[in-house]
Amino acid sequence: MRSLLLSRRDLDFLLYEWLDVETLTKRQRYAEHSRDTFDAALELSEQVATKHFAPHRKLSDAHEPQFDGERVTIIDEVKAALDVLAETGIIAAGMDGEVGGMQLPSVVAQACFMWFHAANVGTAAYPFLTIANANLLLAHGSPEQIDTFVRPMLEGRFFGTMCLSEPQAGSSLTDVTTRAEPRDDGTYRLFGNKMWISGGEHDLSENIVHLVLAKIPGGPPGVKGISLFIVPKVLVEPDGSPGERNDVALAGLNHKMGYRGTVNTLLNFGEGRATPGGEPGAVGYLVGEPHQGLAYMFHMMNEARVGVGAGATALGYAGYLHALDYARTRPQGRPVAAKDPAAPQVPIIAHADVKRMLLASKSYVEGGLALILYCGRLLDEERTADDPARRERARVLLEVLTPIAKSWPSQWCLVANDLAIQVHGGYGYTREYDVEQLYRDNRLNAIHEGTHGIHGLDLLGRKVVMDGGVGLTLLREEIGSCVERATAAGGEAAEHAAQLRSAVDRVAAVTRTLWSVDDVEATLANASIYLEAVGHVVVAWLWLEQLLAAGERTGDFYDGKRAAARFFFRYELPRTGPALTLLEGVDRTTLDMRDGWF
Repeated sequence: MRSLLLSRRDLDFLLYEWLDVETLTKRQRYAEHSRDTFDAALELSEQVATKHFAPHRKLSDAHEPQFDGERVTIIDEVKAALDVLAETGIIAAGMDGEVGGMQLPSVVAQACFMWFHAANVGTAAYPFLTIANANLLLAHGSPEQIDTFVRPMLEGRFFGTMCLSEPQAGSSLTDVTTRAEPRDDGTYRLFGNKMWISGGEHDLSENIVHLVLAKIPGGPPGVKGISLFIVPKVLVEPDGSPGERNDVALAGLNHKMGYRGTVNTLLNFGEGRATPGGEPGAVGYLVGEPHQGLAYMFHMMNEARVGVGAGATALGYAGYLHALDYARTRPQGRPVAAKDPAAPQVPIIAHADVKRMLLASKSYVEGGLALILYCGRLLDEERTADDPARRERARVLLEVLTPIAKSWPSQWCLVANDLAIQVHGGYGYTREYDVEQLYRDNRLNAIHEGTHGIHGLDLLGRKVVMDGGVGLTLLREEIGSCVERATAAGGEAAEHAAQLRSAVDRVAAVTRTLWSVDDVEATLANASIYLEAVGHVVVAWLWLEQLLAAGERTGDFYDGKRAAARFFFRYELPRTGPALTLLEGVDRTTLDMRDGWF
């Protein structure tokens, strides 16, 4: 029976027939690997996700974490699944061998973890955050911090969080007020509140490693004065054993519409409930240098942004597969040309409008999957390419694509979930069918790791203009290379190539126009529209790449790829035309709107 989580056939196509990840085994970092080890990791991930994560997805949604004033209660199945995951070593799949990792390519590790997103995103959130937390500390922590906190996280004994937002600040990190007071022993005492902290309190692990943004008194104002601290739930003794409970207190839980299996918290640091050594304040350990905390945190944030896009893609993909399965087995109605009311009903997949919805969904989720895996491949290139110029090129391209990788799947793979509900008809709107929960879970990804508006500002305000516009230049070169290959291939690929070339040229022209006016507010007021348009152009490019990878191969799978590419170019890429026209005018309608006019 085919999985209703992801398509292993599609993963194999993208990894091996398009991205050619087997060639990575020629590089020193991955020399001990082969396609066999990649396949084994993928198969193990699918098995664990299917057998241990998926079965309690609905249960953890119906019985979300509860706080009785003393402790958080989470259904037993969550810890059982996470214990199994820890035993597999998949948490450390992409980590260095010297810290206990499998040292898999990032693109393969990303593909592995997508099974867990698709199976049960609420439970997967705990290791997801832990992996990103550990990667940050591997990059910026001291050897002692790595030994004390990272190794237990990779073993699944500790879990990790990221503590950025505060009730009064939200996404405006300039306004964080949590303070970190230095002590003579080199530690700090933290005082403040953090909001929306996923995984912030539970008994699923021996310890929780909070990464907390705070300001050291006397430091520079704004974001330049932010530092990063490790603040464990439980202090760790020199021999690695658990010590006193740190002064980190749970103030309450947030109950969201989706991801309900992930405990989401308001945490108080230094409120006096616990006072290690008799002194108030939560004990924290500075990561790296003072006042560099936001730069360090971006290591975790950027990983999490692509990861959120991966989760959005996986949830959309699962919704699409559920809808496809339902459409193939649900008889209803007859062809519009049928005249005999006594004729048997046909499966709804025979109806053109159902095929339209399924084809749209296929184009979104398979396009999103290509985008996420391409980003993983860029990370491998940045880390391991022999040529420094290739490494730098990959780094810049990943910088440009990160806001798109976060936001595009969060918008359009959610549309796939919406369509999955519609394909199910009235049943889709009931809790008895999975697609209702998949939609609710995915709806949160538009806010996770920043809104579309924030990522639009990032793309238009920074990424495409940084260093004289090198990011957009390199992106145009990558797309241009694909266009040239498609043009040479002829036929439908050449037709799509001409359409894509025109769209890319318009994006470049519109970008120049937006930044040619002496009105930065008007320019950036159009950032979200710009993000949508550029995102669609990027995914069109990745569909053309898939079309070229399919080549002349025959069979249902490849015919389906060609049909989805055709759909995206005929139905989706044309959406960018009106958007780019609007952007050309540097419109001020939204900017000029006044409060009283609403």
